[in-house]
Amino acid sequence: MTEITLTPAIKLAQQVKRKEISAVELLELHLQRYRQHNPVINAVIFTQIDHAYEQAQAADEAAALGKTTGPLHGVPMTIKDSYDWIGSPSTWGIPELMDNYPEVNAVAVQRLLDAGAIIYGKSNIPHKLSDWQSFNAIYGTTNNPWDPTRTPGGSSGGAAAALATGMASLEIGSDIGASIRNPAHFCGVYGHKPTMGIVPLQGHLLPGDSAYHDISVGGPLARSASDLKLALDIVAGPTGELKKAWQFQLPPPRKNNLSEFKVGVLMESPVCAQDEELTEQLLDTVAALGKAGVQIDYAADPGFDWRRYQEVYLLLLRATTSAGYTDEEYEFHLQSAAARKPDDTRYRAYLDQGITIRHRDWWALHDEREQMRLRWRAFFEHYDLLLCPIAASTAFVHDHMGERPDRTIDINGHQELVVDQLFWAGLSSVVYLPSTVVPAGLTRCGLPCGLQLIAPYLEDNTALQFAQLMEDVIGGFQPPPGYE
Repeated sequence: MTEITLTPAIKLAQQVKRKEISAVELLELHLQRYRQHNPVINAVIFTQIDHAYEQAQAADEAAALGKTTGPLHGVPMTIKDSYDWIGSPSTWGIPELMDNYPEVNAVAVQRLLDAGAIIYGKSNIPHKLSDWQSFNAIYGTTNNPWDPTRTPGGSSGGAAAALATGMASLEIGSDIGASIRNPAHFCGVYGHKPTMGIVPLQGHLLPGDSAYHDISVGGPLARSASDLKLALDIVAGPTGELKKAWQFQLPPPRKNNLSEFKVGVLMESPVCAQDEELTEQLLDTVAALGKAGVQIDYAADPGFDWRRYQEVYLLLLRATTSAGYTDEEYEFHLQSAAARKPDDTRYRAYLDQGITIRHRDWWALHDEREQMRLRWRAFFEHYDLLLCPIAASTAFVHDHMGERPDRTIDINGHQELVVDQLFWAGLSSVVYLPSTVVPAGLTRCGLPCGLQLIAPYLEDNTALQFAQLMEDVIGGFQPPPGYE
């Protein structure tokens, strides 16, 4: 009966409300999945099971009285390690933070609890959330359920793996360099990177930090587009002092039927090589959408110098992460930047320059970003979405050797830097645009892949609506072999 755990969260909540299954029974079925599969996958790395049972029992008692706590009433889920959740450490994969127990829940976590969710555990992440793999010195390595020798992605890799295996019905992640979208792509689930700023990040900060990080967002992962929509509606909106004056309502989707959508397609990048099997599968998916009536323009061109676009993203990305470096590390990068030639375009050069950037230079980049945003606005006057990859390959084999900037993967028989794939992450991230990753079938080697849907600013619902409509054409989530 554990196959019910693969049902969309929105339907599970309805079943609990109709008393077709109790919240306690539903929690136990998810925990059966956890006990069966987590020893191999290692997606869920901290649990509060007794507390979860108490919450589930309370949900059943409320349902018996004809009351429900919200749209996620009785739905078991997990959350990313980096979100504050009372009773659990927020470690960020850093051993020194094993005793970092918060006194209050993160805003997004509290909103999920208020909506009726039963949170029973936390999912794994890489050290400081800074990898497309999910391993750290505290909890070890999370494996991809499609092939345990491969990564589930990162930094929300445990989240995606928990969803794909039915250990969780919903997840909340964060994204600055595809940390929601990359794991969704690698594990064959759905992920949504919201418009910058609409999901509060209070309670998703390292100790001592108070300010939001530029580019960074929080958002949901799920097994259906409808669950993404539901979760976003729950966690988005102003908090704190902003609630005094701001009212929040995202605009409705631009279109309601596939045949009404006009989309642009970008499948190749001058910045990074693209796996031929992945490109083939994504193009097959786009062709299927065309047969379903979507108006597709393969020659759509926003008009950017993509190499410069990548430079702006990498410099702003590394600038916003610089606060996480020690004084000694900062000094090292300062000296390294001074020793580099001005025309050095390797990733490590951007790393050094971004971490140590002067505010005057940062502001010039920010102004350049604003010009980029204006160009995207003009593009979306003619197109509803841009369809593109979120990575240059499917899930790659675990590689924990050396430092991330130096690691390579095989792309069409050639070794390419893993970090070059950040191009696809930066397309929407650097300019604050929303984007959704949707399962797009399997490549010839049998690994899942996702199609990225980039939408106009604040038009998250346009991407989510298109993702829902795609399910009728593409088929949506499918569980990995052995996890049906």
